[in-house]
Amino acid sequence: MTLKDSYSEIAYRYDQFHGEFGKYDSQTYEFFKKIFQDHNITSVLDCACGTGRHLPLFQSLGCEVIGSDASTEMLNRARVNLSTLGANIEVLEADYRNLPEHFNKKFDAVVCLTSSILHMPNDSEFLRALKSMKKVLNNGGLLILTQGTADKQWSEKPRFILGPSHEKSSRVFVIDYHENGATYNMLDIHHPNGQSSLQSWSITYNKVFLHDDHKKLLTESGFKDIQFYGDYDFVTYNKQTSKRLISTAVKNQ
Repeated sequence: MTLKDSYSEIAYRYDQFHGEFGKYDSQTYEFFKKIFQDHNITSVLDCACGTGRHLPLFQSLGCEVIGSDASTEMLNRARVNLSTLGANIEVLEADYRNLPEHFNKKFDAVVCLTSSILHMPNDSEFLRALKSMKKVLNNGGLLILTQGTADKQWSEKPRFILGPSHEKSSRVFVIDYHENGATYNMLDIHHPNGQSSLQSWSITYNKVFLHDDHKKLLTESGFKDIQFYGDYDFVTYNKQTSKRLISTAVKNQ
C-alpha cells in the first residue's frame, strides 16, 4: 500500500492560513527548544514535512535538518518556501513507513507533526510506521508525534470547528464522524476587498488514533519513556480537557 497524494490539488494554498513562512509562535518555538536541549538533539528528520514549515525552526535551533514527505506537490511547495527564505535544507520524497529504504544515516530525533500520523489506516500500519521511524533513530533518540484531534474532540464530536482566519480568508472545518474515523471537510472562504469565493477540500482518516492507541502502539514498537502533553506548554495530557495530543518517546539503548 502506498499513500495517495491527498494534497496534490491543494498544496499551492496549504500555507495560506499558517502565517508567514519561517515565523513561529513563541510557545511552539520554546517547546522544541527545550525538548531538543533536554535530549541533546543535533540532527532531525521531519518525516512528514509537508510544505516545510517546521524545517527552518529546527535549523534555527542548531540542528542538522532533513525533511521528507509522501506528497510530491507538498515537497514542491517546500522547496519554493525554503528557497524564498534562503534556507539550505534537503527535502525528499519518502513514505514514512519505509524510511530505512531512503536514509542510510540515523538521527537524534524524528518528528511526525500536524496529524500526519492519522494517515495510517489501522493499527498494523501505524505500528509499521513507528518501527520505520525507530530504525532511523540513534540509540536514545527522540520521537515526537503531534495531532490536533484529541480525546476531548472525539468524545464531544463537534460538527463545526473554526480554523485559522485572517483579514482576507477564513477556514471552517466541517467534520463527519464515522465509527472509528472521520472525514474533515475544509471550507476556505476568501473575502478580499468585499469580494467572496469558496474553495473546499476534504480528507478522510479511517481511524482516529487517540491517547490510548498511541500508548499501546508506542509500547508495542519498543519505545520507552513515553510522555503525553496537551499542548506546546508541556501541560500533562488530559482526556477531558486537552485540545491537542503530543506524544514523545525514546528509542531504547
